[in-house]
Amino acid sequence: MRLSELNKGEEATILALNCDSSLKNRFYSFGLTKNTKVIIEEVTLAKNTIEVRINTTKIAIRLTEANKIEVTK
Repeated sequence: MRLSELNKGEEATILALNCDSSLKNRFYSFGLTKNTKVIIEEVTLAKNTIEVRINTTKIAIRLTEANKIEVTK
């Protein structure tokens, strides 16, 4: 399952980051790493952007980036 497939309020654990090293490093700087628990806080109407909470940090991720993050509920 991909992060982009989750709806508002759902929780998941990151299994893998399937992207190039520059995007992976950006994700790591935000705390998005393997085995991290994430919660979907908000989703835009067009579902172009997803707001994700990791512990107490909230970040916005584009849909194309969220498609590269594999998760499990």
